[in-house]
Amino acid sequence: MSTTPPPQALTDDTRPAAAEHTDDQGAFGWLRALGPRGRRAFTGAFGGYALDSYDYFTLPLSMVALSAYFGLNSGQTGLFTTVTLVVSAIGGALAGVLADRVGRVKALMVTVITYAVFTVACGFAPNYETLLVFRALQGLGFGGEWAVGAILVAEYASAKHRGRTLGAIQSSWAVGWGMAVIAYTVIFSVAGDDLAWRIMFWTGALPALLVIWLRRSVQDAPEAAAAREQSAEKGSFTAIFKPGLLRTTVFAVLLSTGVQGGYYTLATWVPTYLKSERDLSVVGTGGYLTFLISGAFIGYLTGGYLTDKLGRRRNIWLFALLSAICILAYANLPSGANTLVLVLGFPLGFCMSAIFSGFGSYLSELYPTAVRGTGQGFTYNTGRAVGAVFPTTVGFLADSWGVGGALVFGAIGYGLAALALLGLPETRGKELT
Repeated sequence: MSTTPPPQALTDDTRPAAAEHTDDQGAFGWLRALGPRGRRAFTGAFGGYALDSYDYFTLPLSMVALSAYFGLNSGQTGLFTTVTLVVSAIGGALAGVLADRVGRVKALMVTVITYAVFTVACGFAPNYETLLVFRALQGLGFGGEWAVGAILVAEYASAKHRGRTLGAIQSSWAVGWGMAVIAYTVIFSVAGDDLAWRIMFWTGALPALLVIWLRRSVQDAPEAAAAREQSAEKGSFTAIFKPGLLRTTVFAVLLSTGVQGGYYTLATWVPTYLKSERDLSVVGTGGYLTFLISGAFIGYLTGGYLTDKLGRRRNIWLFALLSAICILAYANLPSGANTLVLVLGFPLGFCMSAIFSGFGSYLSELYPTAVRGTGQGFTYNTGRAVGAVFPTTVGFLADSWGVGGALVFGAIGYGLAALALLGLPETRGKELT
């Protein structure tokens, strides 16, 4: 008589990954294909990146109030962003290594806790120097969250839908940005500027609630976790600089530098541009940013779709060109043409966000499982650190060129991104294990 127990019925949480990718047709087929575990991972990564965005934008939206409170010039305020992004490179690289060594979910929780704690601490800063230090430390968590969350979801997603799945994750940046603008509009309307900027930072405690849910509900993709555990090179910086991956690492850093240099130039200085050179009120600035953010949200989703249809490289090339054109148009509108500023905000937000949609899938596909976190964390965040020079350069140029004129500098970043693609392969359709 056989003593082998009868096979158990597969439940939603235990069925093999291959079975989770069968019902993948229709507008939301990419979401159904993730399966229950993958959808929980998607929710965690989406929420983490949205709150990451929220915490990041507390600074640019409060920049005018901070400048007045501490008596800062444009170069000093631009340094806030540069320090955040430079330190985020360290945090992102370390988070990538951590993700390869202890797992994606545990690393994700560490990054969320870090950026939440130090965003709140910024609200208690008594002087410029202390605020600069707290903002730098916030960058440690800010730098790691996206790379870790993107890898977590990429390893659940099918090759067919990975671009739009990661594009949907990217769209949460616009959600967090929108939440920050709403909070800014309300807080700065009911509180004086000297207190309002502190309240903005204190609301950065919200991500702590997400960590509790992540700990209880989300786990790494089983097949990828098994492959990672079996490798002797997991979490190794030296591995991504070996001959087989060196070219990929160098050109991926250049790509990240160009795209993020252009993006953070706009994200940092557009609110100041609207208030200082377009003379918009707090509510008026919020209204104009609504068009920019709406375009960004739709751009993330559209770019995710196109990166699956056109390929990773073509999608980035297309939107690098369009983003550069939009910056030049947006920054050179004549005075008094505020209606055009409003109208152009939508395509500007659309293009500069659609280019990001392919990043999560592209960088994940460029590296093997054992060093995927290290490779993606290092390249994305090193590019972010070098790209951080752009906002500071705009800050110093703004005193002589005006903020609008200096914004043109961001277009150079998109040209660099287009050139970097010449050294990288197309990865559409690649399976991850």
